Amino acid sequence: MKRLFSLLLFASLSLALVSTTFVSPVSSQTIGLLNPLSIPKWVNQLTGPLPVFLPTNVTDANGKVIRQDYVVNITQFYQQILPTVDSSGKPTGFGETKVWGYGGIAYDPVTGQNLGYVESTPGPTFEAIRNIPSQVEWVNDLVDSSGKPLPELFPVDPTIMWANPDNINMTEAQIQAGEGLAPPYPPGYNGSSYTLPNGQIANPDQWNAQSPVPIVTHLHGGEDPSADDGGPDAWYTPNGIHGSTYNTAVPTAPNAAVYQYPNSQEPTTLWYHDHALGLTRLHVYAGLSGLYIIKDPSDQVAAELPSTQFDIPVVIQDRSFYTDGSLYYPTEGSNPQISPYVTDTFLGNTNMVDGKVWPNMNVKQGEYYFNILDGSNDRYYNLSFSNGMPFTQIGSDGGYLKAPAPLTSLLIGPAERADILVNFSNLTLGTKIILQNTALTGNITLEDQTVGQVMQFTVTNGEGFAPKTLPSILNPTLAGTWPTLPNPTKTLIFTLTETSGSNGSMPMYLDGQTWTAPPVKVVVGTTEDWVFVNPTDSVHQMHLHLVQFQIVQRQAFNTTAYMAEWTTLNGKPPLDHPTIDVPSLDPYLIGPPIPPAPNEQGWKDTVQVYPGEITTIRVRFAQQDGTPFPFDATVGPGYVFHCHLLEHEDDDMMRAFILINPTQNIIPEVILITVIILLVAAILILLMFRQGKLGNKKIENTSNIKAHAEKTPRPETAR
Repeated sequence: MKRLFSLLLFASLSLALVSTTFVSPVSSQTIGLLNPLSIPKWVNQLTGPLPVFLPTNVTDANGKVIRQDYVVNITQFYQQILPTVDSSGKPTGFGETKVWGYGGIAYDPVTGQNLGYVESTPGPTFEAIRNIPSQVEWVNDLVDSSGKPLPELFPVDPTIMWANPDNINMTEAQIQAGEGLAPPYPPGYNGSSYTLPNGQIANPDQWNAQSPVPIVTHLHGGEDPSADDGGPDAWYTPNGIHGSTYNTAVPTAPNAAVYQYPNSQEPTTLWYHDHALGLTRLHVYAGLSGLYIIKDPSDQVAAELPSTQFDIPVVIQDRSFYTDGSLYYPTEGSNPQISPYVTDTFLGNTNMVDGKVWPNMNVKQGEYYFNILDGSNDRYYNLSFSNGMPFTQIGSDGGYLKAPAPLTSLLIGPAERADILVNFSNLTLGTKIILQNTALTGNITLEDQTVGQVMQFTVTNGEGFAPKTLPSILNPTLAGTWPTLPNPTKTLIFTLTETSGSNGSMPMYLDGQTWTAPPVKVVVGTTEDWVFVNPTDSVHQMHLHLVQFQIVQRQAFNTTAYMAEWTTLNGKPPLDHPTIDVPSLDPYLIGPPIPPAPNEQGWKDTVQVYPGEITTIRVRFAQQDGTPFPFDATVGPGYVFHCHLLEHEDDDMMRAFILINPTQNIIPEVILITVIILLVAAILILLMFRQGKLGNKKIENTSNIKAHAEKTPRPETAR
């Protein structure tokens, strides 16, 4: 309950910055904002699982599949997200919504029918097979009908660290923003100057931050080589401009990249999304996300679970709309004198599930397996059923939980996944149940009728899946006392910090460091505790690339006293020196440590870090069973860790880390010591030559040396 309150406090503070934008039309628009109460609920229908990408199988000489290949296009298109009719069948007048999404050849996972080319948001699902690599060609086709690069859907802010394909001077952009010379949006930095009402000229250098669009796709939760990880600087544009760490596994067109995924990790629900530096919040909101599910033919638990029509991905994302059906995103920053378009939080006023706002799903009297993803930028959901019925969580980010976890509510944050079993067997025909959200943020009466409702289930006739008994231990890699990973060889502390503007916090940092700080170094194969100290008023959603980890504990602490000492040691962020850790956390701890709940006792790649608490995770930089990665994780540009509240991530709450071999810790020191010894020896020899100690001079008699030594006082032994 305390944690839910923390989330509500964070969201309510954030909502104060954005809620007024939903009251009246934006002055720069000729259309108004769509009142969410005017949108009919439960008219949109979910009729089954999302389409699945169809691979091209690559086989060996014996016909065995050794790789599955895909070509996926990133494009702009229109999708019917809002309902076209109300409950009585009367047209609503809501048009299609312009979105970005992923497209390719796909099939219906229930019937097996080839659906041809499908483009959608969320994109079609990947169904990968464990230990059979996938090779995906991601093509940036964000161009118009003539092949000209399209502009961004929302305002790009050049005052923050971002992909910056046109090399805009960030420092100068910050100066202009501070002087009130940033153009409003629209038009934003669109390549033209803009005359402000006071006659001053904004964007005098005619910078174009809106086009071309840089993108790069990251497989979230994937254990992949860093060159294929889709890191923030690996972006590329539709006209072939590349980021500093751009890579393609095999040669391809300049507007594309080919990534290879080993799929060697445990069966689980991952997801893919855009990760371009400083643009992730805009691109995911525009539609660039989808699910990536790894299945294992030898998975004995899966044999007991609902499948095909009873196995449903549920991607939950909040959105807001203009009255013409287009997506609304804020056009003015929280602190425009710092960053003209960056907001520190975005919360939509509707819930979209699998690309449809407030849908209904007809279910049969049986058990269903729902793979839930919170794909929102910043919104948390505390999910429960309106009739109070229980359900069972069996999986989290990185695979099956240690054991089934019976629940009546589920708190899930951005980027987290939860696999749950829901049994509709005992409900009468015609029963309607609402999946509701109690993590509300502002006007509770209003939000009960809007973001407090996610989707509806209607029980219909037909034979459903008969529930089966699951094993008491679902995941052998999690056997033993929690946490099951070995004791750490090292502990790293990261203090979550922020700077303040007149209307909220801007920007935010990990350990007071910016994105350009030197990477954190970790030794491949070792186990470390990463400790996230959160003295801010905001919940943060910490995500590590490459690895799955375990939550050890959370503990309250004295934030005021801690930050006083931390600031004394370091100064105010951003820092221009390596962070100095507080000598000990012990003096600041309050109360006993809190172990993770049963449904958090599983492999995680994203963790909720609550305000006023210290959250400890244990990370082994290896596969989940402890064996080495099937690739060299020390090669390539490295990985990142960051807050997965996307408005935080884009505004500098992200750092790099690299993996090194154990010898890399020793060799530089050995080389340095050797060089010093040789240098000292060379100097001594040179001095001896100059003083005539060598050459024709005779060496003293050893007896004289001994006598001299006996007369010399013995120095005190060094301590």
